[in-house]
Amino acid sequence: MTAKMKAGSVIFSILKYLSLILASFIAIIPVIVCVLTAFKTNEEYAASSVLDLPKSFANFENFSIAIEKANMLRGFLNTGIVLVVVLIVSVLTGSMLAYVLNRFKFPGRGAVESLFLFASLLPGIAMQVTIYQIMYSLNLINHLYGYMIVLMGTDIISIYIFLQFFENLSVSLDESAIMDGCTYFGVFFKILFPLLKPAIVTSLVLKGVSVYNEYYASSLYLTKPELKTISTALYTFTGPYGNQYNYICAGVLITIIPILIFFLVFQKQVYSGMAAGAVKG
Repeated sequence: MTAKMKAGSVIFSILKYLSLILASFIAIIPVIVCVLTAFKTNEEYAASSVLDLPKSFANFENFSIAIEKANMLRGFLNTGIVLVVVLIVSVLTGSMLAYVLNRFKFPGRGAVESLFLFASLLPGIAMQVTIYQIMYSLNLINHLYGYMIVLMGTDIISIYIFLQFFENLSVSLDESAIMDGCTYFGVFFKILFPLLKPAIVTSLVLKGVSVYNEYYASSLYLTKPELKTISTALYTFTGPYGNQYNYICAGVLITIIPILIFFLVFQKQVYSGMAAGAVKG
């Protein structure tokens, strides 16, 4: 390797690491600002810049005010109910759909897969008028079960994750179970479904994060105060006369904690699920 090539390689490495450091800094600076703001009093926030340190990191008054005034406990309860129901139904429908598409050959199978892919390209906001009209005509507005139905649509990404996992499971498992007298439902629930654990965890995380952070549909279909979710609860401190960002940031940190704990506990399954789902056997 010539000196010119070595210099070019060194410059490339320097630029690569500088870009990574810059991207990391851009990603982490909002989190740092949110943490600093969450511990500031109203007077501190009004008299300081966003990067100034608070006088004390032991000031948890903003957190208690955020929980009480925004009724975040009720928001966590509603969000928890929605999460459990939506995730169970979505995983079951997504995995069973992938099972049918992978294991059974029938006319129009390719068209069904293409339609799912086509549906993923349509922007959700473009269909909201029609969905709202359907929800209104069925009297599903301002009901948690109506909101759940809107969110139960299985993600296309989850379907393809399950499809890739089924590609790695030998068909001989199905054939052996059927020869022993097992039904198709038995093959799926007793043989194949337990082997989908990495895919299930990956799907749960991807779908769970989107449902947990969802704001547009919850603000549109759940307008009663007792039906607020954790995402709409944070907007208690916004108004036409200004926003109370110290309370908002405290509420944001509270909402981050559950999803952060969940990810730290299941991060191995998530990474293995994504890696295995990306390789076709």
